[in-house]
Amino acid sequence: MRWSQAFIPTLRDDPADAEAISHRLLVRGGYIRQLMAGAYSQLPLMIRVRSKVAKVIREEMDRIGGQEFLLPALHPAEVWQKSGRWEIMGDEMFRLRDRKDADLALGMTHEEIFGTLSLELRSYRDLPQFWYQIQTKFRDEPRPKGGVLRTREFTMKDSYSFDIDPAGLDASFQRHYEAYERIFARLGLDAVPVEASSGAMGGSDSIEFMVRSDSGEDEVVFCRSCGYAANMERATSRVEDIDDGVEHAGVEKFATPGVRTIGDLADFDGGAPGDHQIKTLVYILEGEPRLVLLRGDHPLVEQKLQDGTGAIEFRPAHPEEIRAALGADPGSLGAVGVKHIPILADLALAGRYNMVTGANDDDFHLRGVNVERDIEVSKWLDLREISDGESCFTCGSSLEVFKAIEVGHIFKLGTKYADAFGINVLDEAGEAQTVIMGSYGIGLERNIAAVVETHHDEKGIVWPVAIAPYSVAITVLRTDVPGSLEAGERLYEQCWNAGLETILDDRDDRPGVKFADAELVGIPFRVTVGPRGLESGVVEVQDRASGVTEAVALEGAVAHLSALIQR
Repeated sequence: MRWSQAFIPTLRDDPADAEAISHRLLVRGGYIRQLMAGAYSQLPLMIRVRSKVAKVIREEMDRIGGQEFLLPALHPAEVWQKSGRWEIMGDEMFRLRDRKDADLALGMTHEEIFGTLSLELRSYRDLPQFWYQIQTKFRDEPRPKGGVLRTREFTMKDSYSFDIDPAGLDASFQRHYEAYERIFARLGLDAVPVEASSGAMGGSDSIEFMVRSDSGEDEVVFCRSCGYAANMERATSRVEDIDDGVEHAGVEKFATPGVRTIGDLADFDGGAPGDHQIKTLVYILEGEPRLVLLRGDHPLVEQKLQDGTGAIEFRPAHPEEIRAALGADPGSLGAVGVKHIPILADLALAGRYNMVTGANDDDFHLRGVNVERDIEVSKWLDLREISDGESCFTCGSSLEVFKAIEVGHIFKLGTKYADAFGINVLDEAGEAQTVIMGSYGIGLERNIAAVVETHHDEKGIVWPVAIAPYSVAITVLRTDVPGSLEAGERLYEQCWNAGLETILDDRDDRPGVKFADAELVGIPFRVTVGPRGLESGVVEVQDRASGVTEAVALEGAVAHLSALIQR
């Protein structure tokens, strides 16, 4: 490809609405353009990168015995209703009706569709099966952001395993785990596997692969000593012992005019610090109110609450619902003496006494509360958010919390979908056995963005060779000098003949513009063809990642480049 003929609309300035580094550089480098919120046109350079990412994924999936499919993106409502996820997916699912008034959806994922195909499996001899596709998915994200990090339309590799028993699922899960490690390594990503919530996918074990990045929306809790790693939605830690002093014989009510927050009560004369308070939240689960209790200084992780209760319908209560349930407004709520509403309490409150909580009477609180004596807890759950520096539950070392981008997610689905669709095969004894499934996903555009987030400098993108749009950029400094363009064109042809993907910058433009574009776009190796060098029979070869520039004989340039690319 000649740069003069290519559509590479580079920009000198960052787009005004771009916060993530990958968003800024992919727009400036001429890779993507926004059509609307959460929807991006992918330009030729992006298509080249995405095709290489897909190639890496296909090679590793085929290596473990994967078979590629291509399934419809338009789904009938019945299959989602059959699995129970038509309701669970809520507003994130794009729904529509056809001219016959039939309910349809745009596919967010394809467990249901692959499940219907697996009904044709007959015997244990057919198993295991690994099926995958690379296809467009649709999710009506409430807050699409970060360029292609979180969009409403994206490309995903989703794969599925089918096994006869749990041991088979364990083996399939491990093979995908290892394939994912190889994929991310080939993409140049340092991906950390972490424990994760299965969420709406269902099933048991769930592992996310996370790449550390300030642009990430997830938080990872990590222990450098023992290697423990978990998404905040699953993470736990040791709760340090707190001295509650001498236990009070009973509960005392006291006035707290104007106190509405944990901070207010901590500052109030006669109040208590956050770690000696009980925070009371009201949530509506499956249409019914629940009280959720945490230590005053501990934030709630909503996904933990949802996972712990299995609730599908799930939201914080509205102010009028709170007053109807407890007779007071937020800021004065408590669970002491409450018997008509189930109470869910965080484990960090177990065994605590001399605590302070709301009295369910505006402007009043209670002190001297013994949680297990004075509150009828219906269920104890791990609900709290972990903070940086807390102690590792496994080894006691200090935990680190960092932001990360999820680049892959693997699930042990178990029999959730097989039960729903009646997926059975005959075992060795001729008895019907329910098939056990696994599900494994990688978002292509998100992985591309993650690569940019972790491979860039002040000049632009620094692509790993494996997925760069071109491996080599040949920059002809002066196209108006006789022999320069001709030498560049000969070298260009030689590179392509040697299997080196090359773009020839033959534009009649200033050298600085050409250099800046090559660096912004992120081509791994740049060959500068200039009049002075040609007089001596040499060209300059620059490594984009290291910045090292070498003078190389023109006749040996292709061999030199080949060696650099293959190292």
